[in-house]
Amino acid sequence: LYDSGHGGHYGASAAIAAQGHAPPPETFTGHWQNVSQGLSGPYRDILNTYWQNQVTKLETEEHDYKLHQLPLARIKKVMKADPEVKMISAEAPILFAKGCDIFITELTMRAWIHAEENKRRTLQRSDIASALAKSDMFDFLIDIVPREDATPSHKRRPEYNAPVGT
Repeated sequence: LYDSGHGGHYGASAAIAAQGHAPPPETFTGHWQNVSQGLSGPYRDILNTYWQNQVTKLETEEHDYKLHQLPLARIKKVMKADPEVKMISAEAPILFAKGCDIFITELTMRAWIHAEENKRRTLQRSDIASALAKSDMFDFLIDIVPREDATPSHKRRPEYNAPVGT
């Protein structure tokens, strides 16, 4: 959940990371090596703390499978869009919902970092594009959010370069 009292980050506040509760970067190897890719300093600590909290929650907490952030019927409908999918177990949409929740949260956190670096409080498309560009684990989204969106050009279009009154 969004924790406005501790820096406004989802589940991993800047205050917690600053207290040294973030696991060291070398903890995340193998499948976990992309966790803080493209990040440094306190931002890396925030994301490492988020992932450590997620793993701890999944391993230790009781889960209420009736409460979901995303509608299971919609997830099931997307899954059935593949003609090769004939049947879907009851657990599959629940797992996809959790995966989508984690994916959306991480991408939002990474985009928020970019917005903060640019001293803004509103997420923009360029923030998401920049977040995607900083880690190669998001390369599968290259067709949806092209890399050039990550670096907005401030060049004027040619029709605006003409002098006024000509």
